[in-house]
Amino acid sequence: MSKRLTADQVAQYRQDGYICPVRVMDGARAAGYRRLLEDFESEQGGPVSGALRNKCHLLFLWVDELMRDATVLDTVEDLIGENILCWNTLFWIKEPETKSYVSWHQDLNYWGLDTDDLITVWLALSPATPESGCMSVLPGSHRGEFMPHSDTFQEDNMLTRGQEITVEVDEADTVSMPLRPGEISMHNGRLAHASSPNTSGDRRIGVSFHYMPTRTRQIIGDWDSAALVRGQDTYRHFTHTPRPTRDFDPETVKFHSKASDAVRDILFHGADKVRQTL
Repeated sequence: MSKRLTADQVAQYRQDGYICPVRVMDGARAAGYRRLLEDFESEQGGPVSGALRNKCHLLFLWVDELMRDATVLDTVEDLIGENILCWNTLFWIKEPETKSYVSWHQDLNYWGLDTDDLITVWLALSPATPESGCMSVLPGSHRGEFMPHSDTFQEDNMLTRGQEITVEVDEADTVSMPLRPGEISMHNGRLAHASSPNTSGDRRIGVSFHYMPTRTRQIIGDWDSAALVRGQDTYRHFTHTPRPTRDFDPETVKFHSKASDAVRDILFHGADKVRQTL
């Protein structure tokens, strides 16, 4: 029996590769997390960027808590079972009236993970609307072979290597996934997705959590890490990430350096160059 999702939602995910929206918290709680992020940004004198975006559950206690949220994990368990690792966490922030965008791509083409069951949970901390550059997906594209991609390294592309599907995606076949603060979208790691620039007057702030079954292996990198967030891991294919006791806990900051470098090497595997700003 499902813990959180309806039978129709599970069926849609299997068929189309996504579910949206699912409310996991009220707007007031989401606003509180936004304040924590923006208080930190005010203290450091600028928005979260670079290495701070990646594996951010090792740096911010509140992101670690969100990654382990029971309501979120119930939705994930409904789709991939009770033994769950979180491979990565990422901030996705588009400033108002800027050109930053995400090109059409399929994540598992680049992540070195031998699973078809990875789920990206994208949590909105501010309104994600068509105007602010919410995500769009190509339903059903998680089934079959990966589409061909190329690296563009385009300056405004938020992806590591500007990876982009090289065949034309018909916008008439795509679906927009707007979210209110406190709502999530869920999509399969093989699903083609993209997002446009933020033309609104507010920041578009989201955090993504990338969950996978514990049986998953890393087939590109020699070493990789993941957080055990539910159940048991009898496979031990990944080093389990430590939990911070406070923001920028020295123990987890040290681990973050190694873990984020490992992800960087995986993401740029086979690329002609490396974007130096990451």
